[in-house]
Amino acid sequence: MLDLRPAADCRWDLVALGEIMLRFDPGEGRISTARSFRVWEGGGEYNVARGLRRCFGLRTAVVTALADNAVGRLIEDLLLQGGVEQAHLGWLPFDGVGRAVRNGLNFTERGYGVRGAVGVSDRGHTAASQLAPGDVDWDHIFGEQGARWFHCGGIFCALSETAAELAIEAMTAARRHGTVVSYDLNYRPSLWKSLGGTSRAAEVNREAVAHVDVLVGNEEDYSAALGYEVEGIDHTLLELDPAAYQRMLARVIDDHPHVTLAAATLRQARTATVNDWTAVCHTRDGFHTGIELPGLEILDRVGGGDSFASGLVYGLLTGQDAQRALDYGIAHGALAMTTPGDTSMATLAEVERLMRGGGARAER
Repeated sequence: MLDLRPAADCRWDLVALGEIMLRFDPGEGRISTARSFRVWEGGGEYNVARGLRRCFGLRTAVVTALADNAVGRLIEDLLLQGGVEQAHLGWLPFDGVGRAVRNGLNFTERGYGVRGAVGVSDRGHTAASQLAPGDVDWDHIFGEQGARWFHCGGIFCALSETAAELAIEAMTAARRHGTVVSYDLNYRPSLWKSLGGTSRAAEVNREAVAHVDVLVGNEEDYSAALGYEVEGIDHTLLELDPAAYQRMLARVIDDHPHVTLAAATLRQARTATVNDWTAVCHTRDGFHTGIELPGLEILDRVGGGDSFASGLVYGLLTGQDAQRALDYGIAHGALAMTTPGDTSMATLAEVERLMRGGGARAER
């Protein structure tokens, strides 16, 4: 289905381009009343690389930038613990206040029951948002070092005009060197609010998707970030309709000649802590539905979609068919949402056990 470069010819299995932030987690409490936070690293594109490294054992690297201060060094320390290497880490000088450059922060409540998850980003003027075309030697990364897969997404492209231009530059170079390109639409209304909203998001993302082999998103991503509507679903009903997604994803495949596989996660939130969870995908060969996990109990939903993407990419990188790759994504995303933080704490054995229908019985 995908023409992958031989692993022996490449230093990296996957290189991701994106911003790495500090996530402040108030646990069971609220941001506005918290007196202490746990700190994690996270970022939509980075989370995919980290999941592939820690759960699936692949060789991954990240391209990003940080402000050179103690907060940046904390992010670097977390990055080193996560095992994702640095294909390019730009250190920008810090002015002592953050007027010119700073590091991104993300305050996120997990939600509980009828109280949904809440995210508050604090990421203006960040180092990663100031990356621009010409800052990264893509021919060195994709050509001399070699990468089998490149991953980016709509979050990074929403950070600034230059970030979106850099992503296009990276995808163009990746395709030039035979590297497969994936893209997670990851629409965030807050990031596009002051940049033109959904119309600008669709404009930027359509340009990016023209260079993409594997496209990932959920219903809101496809509608807000690309302008496709999932027709035939009554959103007042608590139900998921794969047939409606089949029609939408078939249009995406037809409209974008480079896209070989388009996947959509399907989540119905009964409450913040109980979700129905599955996914579907469309390839040039047909439509596939994945394993269904109704009534999945959620501890922390943040990063579930990123962990889905890393499981899907793992399946495709290891030569699995679309159906099995889809199931890797669903199972990995589900397990990631049972632990705190943005990133996966699952093992490959746990993922494959869930794929086989294994339950939550204690293992001793």
